[in-house]
Amino acid sequence: MNDSSPAHPAVPVLDVWCELQCPDCRGALADLHALRARYGDRLELRLRHFPLEKHKHAFAAAQAAEEAAEQGKAWPYVEAVLGRVEELDRGGEPFLVEVARELGLDAEEFDTALIDGRHILIVDADQAEGKAIGVTGTPTYVIGGERLDGGESQEGLRERVEEIADRLLAEREA
Repeated sequence: MNDSSPAHPAVPVLDVWCELQCPDCRGALADLHALRARYGDRLELRLRHFPLEKHKHAFAAAQAAEEAAEQGKAWPYVEAVLGRVEELDRGGEPFLVEVARELGLDAEEFDTALIDGRHILIVDADQAEGKAIGVTGTPTYVIGGERLDGGESQEGLRERVEEIADRLLAEREA
């Protein structure tokens, strides 16, 4: 049976509830890199948006990340913005467009997307789903039905994610 067959189970998904103006999310990047290195395409990292009220550019940044996803560079964009949280604090939307330009994305399209709000529904839906499952801060991880709150502490989180991912992968291979 080949891997593209519908009977073949999909890989485990790690939902990463994230906010691009959040220093704790920047702190989580090392864990995300390590998970990517360890699992490659055996674990899907899925970006979910949870902009917090206290960060005035977070909602625009979430929309910008969706535009980056449309243009095929969601994670590189997210990492570039998170790496420069202080610049986002100061620069707001022009900074978001500038990062797109630096990554070789269509900056005009970013600008337009932020003006016309084409990605607002996705961000709103993520936020509503996050609230419904008890996300209160970022980063929060959800894998195998278990919620792990990284907003409190990153300590031990990657190990916990790996435990669950290993278990899910073993169940799939059994």
